[in-house]
Amino acid sequence: MKKLILIPAIAALLLSCKTQKTTEKTAMENPQDWKRTTNIYEVNVRQYTPEGTFAAFEKELPRLKKMGVKTLWFMPITPIAQLNKKGSLGSQYAAYDYTTINPEFGTLENFKHLVDEAHKMGFKVIIDWVANHTGWDHVWTKTHPEYYLKDADGSFHKASGMDDIIELDYSNKEMRLAMIDAMKYWVKETNIDGFRCDLASWVEVDFWQQARPEVEKLKPLFFLGEFDELEAPEYGKVFDASYSWKWMHLSQDFYQKHLPLSDLKNLLEQYSKIGDNSMRAWFTSNHDENSWNGTEYEKYGDFAPALAVFSATWNGVPLLYNGQELPMKTKRLEFFEKDPIPWTGKYELENFYKTLFDLKSENPALRGGDPAVTTFWVNTNANDKILAYLRKNGEREVLVLINTTKDPVNFKLEDDNSVGSFKNVFTKSKSEFIKGSDVSLDAFGYLVYEKLGFRL
Repeated sequence: MKKLILIPAIAALLLSCKTQKTTEKTAMENPQDWKRTTNIYEVNVRQYTPEGTFAAFEKELPRLKKMGVKTLWFMPITPIAQLNKKGSLGSQYAAYDYTTINPEFGTLENFKHLVDEAHKMGFKVIIDWVANHTGWDHVWTKTHPEYYLKDADGSFHKASGMDDIIELDYSNKEMRLAMIDAMKYWVKETNIDGFRCDLASWVEVDFWQQARPEVEKLKPLFFLGEFDELEAPEYGKVFDASYSWKWMHLSQDFYQKHLPLSDLKNLLEQYSKIGDNSMRAWFTSNHDENSWNGTEYEKYGDFAPALAVFSATWNGVPLLYNGQELPMKTKRLEFFEKDPIPWTGKYELENFYKTLFDLKSENPALRGGDPAVTTFWVNTNANDKILAYLRKNGEREVLVLINTTKDPVNFKLEDDNSVGSFKNVFTKSKSEFIKGSDVSLDAFGYLVYEKLGFRL
């Protein structure tokens, strides 16, 4: 019997076809697999450009695609209630109507065009959904006042700590159906890919359990919830990803109050115990934090870039607020007034974020919420100063080393998981690590490596 011998070119072609078929099969079996490799870029349309419109923002799509952005999250696009509004323009989170466009931003056709162009360029698009409350003169206050919670005197119930919004009554079945219909409207009319759900845990979890399957009869969607799963675990069973509020607060306290590194690691282990049925969104800023509590540099100082590295390489999905690529070190954007991002034409951190986003998208060791990925702590002789971890998926590995102190640190890698040939993702230089290898990091410095020598 003769052996079958393939010349290299034919063998390569057959392997390529097999790989392509396998990839296509995987894509068909997992239509929502993009969630594991995505990143989220929050867009404040009002402040993004001097015009503050969808059409003006659309011109930024090529730049954002080049930067590696995958998912665009638009802050609320619905009209703003005028009664009891704050400032001259009001809050985008105080809706006047759930199924029309804020004229400040343009028209429905403008938004449809923006979504279509974004899809053509490979972006996913999600919109902010504010289900807990509306503005005081929302159309439902006139057509369906029974949809709202009431105080003892019969007046609308004001949301806690926020004078410009009133809360809906989720014991009202008709209101629930109307809310679901409003969510369906945006999927049907504009073909969006999901929702970022504002104050998700302020709404009864059984509403989301009711709403998601109904809305997803139209298409599979991505649901990002504003809640921390450590505090509201039942919500994690409904949402694809949730906020990491406890991490954000603790990392700020760690930097400002000089807490031990073990506090951060213990919290990360708590998040890891949640499992992979949902993901965490990691961030150093968002619209609330920037406007009310300070920029990432005001909160974290020189530690901010290292925390951005963490956000893109730990298990979950990284979230970036518009303007962080500048960066905006001291600029807080006004919430109720027009206050455009001070773009300079120079995006100092564009390549920094592109490197991280591309790594997140392309290296399977960084897939979020994937049981095939294992995360290991990497032991060093400076475990009280260096946050070191390795993420592994088969033969693909990513090694991350972060100095969490304000002083340079020289240390040794004392872990079998860090042994091998690696490439620095930022400098492209190669390093051969053995157990006991010496490494140096500047104050709040970081190193991110990809393992070399894997087989495709």
